[in-house]
Amino acid sequence: MSNEFVNKKACVTGASRGIGAATAVALARSGVQQVVIHYHSHRKGAEQTLAAVREAGADGVLVCADLTTSCGIHCLIQELDKNCQGLDILINNAGALIQRAPLLDYPEELFDRVMTLNAKSVWFLTKAVVPHMLRNSGGVIVNVTSIAARTGGSIGAVVYAAAKAAVSAMTKGMARELAPKGIRVNAISPGTVDNHFHEAFSNRKMLDSVVAATPAGRLGTDEDMADAIIFLCSQASRYIHGQTIELNGGFYMV
Repeated sequence: MSNEFVNKKACVTGASRGIGAATAVALARSGVQQVVIHYHSHRKGAEQTLAAVREAGADGVLVCADLTTSCGIHCLIQELDKNCQGLDILINNAGALIQRAPLLDYPEELFDRVMTLNAKSVWFLTKAVVPHMLRNSGGVIVNVTSIAARTGGSIGAVVYAAAKAAVSAMTKGMARELAPKGIRVNAISPGTVDNHFHEAFSNRKMLDSVVAATPAGRLGTDEDMADAIIFLCSQASRYIHGQTIELNGGFYMV
C-alpha cells in the first residue's frame, strides 16, 4: 500500500490529538509526502503530531484555525490555498460536543458553534479543496461522523448528533457529485473511542456500560479509526463511494 501514497499531500483537520493525530501519523507511515496538521487550541499536541509525522518520514505543516466560526473556516481555506497546492487527500475530522446541554438550556450561540464546527466546516473545506483535486485528476475525501448520527445522541448531545447526521448526508451527496470527476468521498462513524473526547464529555460509569454492551468487549482506539481511514484513502477501496463505515465493535449494527 505504501507506494501508492508516495508524493501525495494530505490535510487532516483536528489533528492535535485523538483520531486526527493518529490519522496524520498513519498517513505519514503509509508514504504520504506532506501532511497539513490543522489544530485550534492544543498547540503542544499539534507539535507532537508534527514530530511523529516527521519521524515517520513525511513533511508536516501546522495550521491554526478556529473552525467553530466562519472566519476560522475561511482562515484555514486561505492557508490551504497559499501553502498547500496540490492536495490529494482531505480528512474532515475536526469536531466536538463543545459542551453538553439539554434542549431547554441550549443557547443559540452554542447551537451555531456546534453546527459550524461539525458540519459547516466539512462543506466549505471540501468546496475549497476540490478544485485542487480536479487539477490533480482526482483525490480522496474522508469525513468523520459519529454513531450519534444514527442514535440521536445522548442527553445534552442532540445538536452534535444532528450535525454529524448532516455530515453523513453530505458524504452521500458529495460522492454522487464528485465520483464522475475522479474524487471519492466516504466517511467513518466512530462509536465510543477511548480518547480525550470521552475524557472530556463522558465518565467511567458511562464508558463501562458501553463496554458491557459491545460484542467486541472493549472501546475503540484512535488507531482503529485511523486504519479504517487509511483503507478508504487507498486503492483497496477504489469502488467504494458515499459509504459510512460504522466502527463500534458491534455496539450498533446496521
